Amino acid sequence: MTYKLKIRNPKFLKAGAASALALTAFALPYEASAQELNCQVEVNSSQIQGTNKSVFETLQESITEYFNTTKWTNAQFYPNEKIECRFFLTVKEYADDRIKGDIQVQLSRPVYNSTYTTTLLNFKDNKVEFDYKEGDPIIFNENNIDNNLTALLNFYAYLFLALDFDSFSPMGGQPYFDKAAGVVQMAQSGGEIGWRAFEDNKNRSAVLSVYTDNNTGSIRQMNYDYYRKGLDEMVTSPDKGRAVITESLKTMGKIYDVAPMSVALSMFRDAKLDELVNVYSKAPQSEREQVYEILEKLYPTENDRLNKIKNPEETR
Repeated sequence: MTYKLKIRNPKFLKAGAASALALTAFALPYEASAQELNCQVEVNSSQIQGTNKSVFETLQESITEYFNTTKWTNAQFYPNEKIECRFFLTVKEYADDRIKGDIQVQLSRPVYNSTYTTTLLNFKDNKVEFDYKEGDPIIFNENNIDNNLTALLNFYAYLFLALDFDSFSPMGGQPYFDKAAGVVQMAQSGGEIGWRAFEDNKNRSAVLSVYTDNNTGSIRQMNYDYYRKGLDEMVTSPDKGRAVITESLKTMGKIYDVAPMSVALSMFRDAKLDELVNVYSKAPQSEREQVYEILEKLYPTENDRLNKIKNPEETR
């Protein structure tokens, strides 16, 4: 199925996932009132023995409902424009209604006029703890955090929205970065792990800082250039779109120079390196070598993947 771009709001482009990539093939008219997220949720409790697993099944159902039925924005979405995301919770400990584990979050959106879907975010949150008793309601409150579970869900929902909107409009995700910052601020006062600044360079506070700090905030413009002006253009003009992507990658080198320990670098690696192998598979040798030089400094241990960018013919 092919996606084509449709502008419904002159203030920003909305396409497919968050914004306005509308399905054109035999699409029926819909009222633009759907919720924003289409989130696939999985709660994996295979590491927990001797416990009634219904609590985890109920939790999975509750999180799914929370993400996909909450109205997160004032924007108008058609059902076929929902943001595609994934939320995988692995439970490693469960005692006295306390869950400890990790969360893998992923975010994707369709590429203009193609059947291709690109990954915007692929991040593993290793420090997750919250209280949950089977049957406890998960209630959305924009102005208050009832517990750490709702804080986690709200943070990632707003992050999904922010990154998606940024990929279709320059700085288009700002309202949702602001909301994510509000969640972090409220959660920090609760004393739970994963929220405090400088506690960990890969926690949720650090992730937010990637997009809000002066040293690394340029990644937001880079994301717009990479997706909207790069990938979205490659279907009709591969060389033009790829040239924009090549130029945008220089931003990652600048981020490395000023913040070599930033989680921005690992998030970009996990989301984009495999894709870049495909993007440059038919690029001129000089362009492939330029990209290799940019990325080799950032990811010296990723020789196998980077060599596929530099010399794709050797990997066939």
